[in-house]
Amino acid sequence: MRLTVTTFVTMDGVMQSTGLYMNEVFDAADAFLLGRFSYQAMAAFWPQVNDPANRVAAQFNSCPKYVVTETLADLSWAGAVPLRGDIPKQVAELKQTPGRELQIHGSGALARSLMPHGLIDAYRLVIFPVVLGRGQRLFADGTPPATMRLVDTRSTGSGVVMHTYEAAGAPAFGSVQPGDVISDS
Repeated sequence: MRLTVTTFVTMDGVMQSTGLYMNEVFDAADAFLLGRFSYQAMAAFWPQVNDPANRVAAQFNSCPKYVVTETLADLSWAGAVPLRGDIPKQVAELKQTPGRELQIHGSGALARSLMPHGLIDAYRLVIFPVVLGRGQRLFADGTPPATMRLVDTRSTGSGVVMHTYEAAGAPAFGSVQPGDVISDS
């Protein structure tokens, strides 16, 4: 399975709670990887949504949910499995199981903890045209340098843009000299 991160951010990179759901994204999920706070927020809502036409609820309620937690003892949401201990190792093992996507939604601290291990295969960033200046950032100070390859982009009439990036390895550093021409080709 590929590990993907889907998050909603402002133009200055502040993570936001999900207010927009994309059926296409959830349709690709075979499992979810959640941090404790995201699990608690989602478990308080999604199990009560029983509308078969709601594809997000159908996926959340039917797929396995791997929850990174050292403190939660009762994971009452059907299909929830606690992960404790060496999380990068366990996530690497989960990625070896057959399937399409193991998806992280929200769970910024969890995503940031997996970045140094090169475990995230793709990022879906839904960018809202607003600047907040403060808040939790997906790519915080200390994030290891990485390159990304844009594989999809979409936009709405209100200016929300969805970019999908695949991890493309370590960056090659160089220098730009006065008079250099910078091109995207």
